[in-house]
Amino acid sequence: MEQETKIAIPDIEPGLGPVLMLNMIRFRDKKIYFEQYIPAFNQVVQQLGIEGVSVKLVSEVVANIVAEENEQWDEIVVVEYPTAEAFITIAQSDIYHQIANPLREAGTAELKLIMTRKIDF
Repeated sequence: MEQETKIAIPDIEPGLGPVLMLNMIRFRDKKIYFEQYIPAFNQVVQQLGIEGVSVKLVSEVVANIVAEENEQWDEIVVVEYPTAEAFITIAQSDIYHQIANPLREAGTAELKLIMTRKIDF
């Protein structure tokens, strides 16, 4: 039986500013992910009226250097959101769970999402 991936909503302070979501992906079906999930996700973002969501990096994993022995990733994707609240709005929305989430689950065998904030130094 398939198990739905739960998205943990972080307890963040308001006004955090832009966040970068690191998506570590092991595909079940790469074609579904890129040809169906991504357009559905973009449709959700548009319908929610959220601006400023953009893909910053799509990169193929060529080797695991420091990782658990059974940890295997196919690609990483970094997506910038204008605020953490924008990500949370999308992740908690009924429209995301109706339109995009089933396609995400069909396209991914495993997924880790890590919320980050850019550090200027």
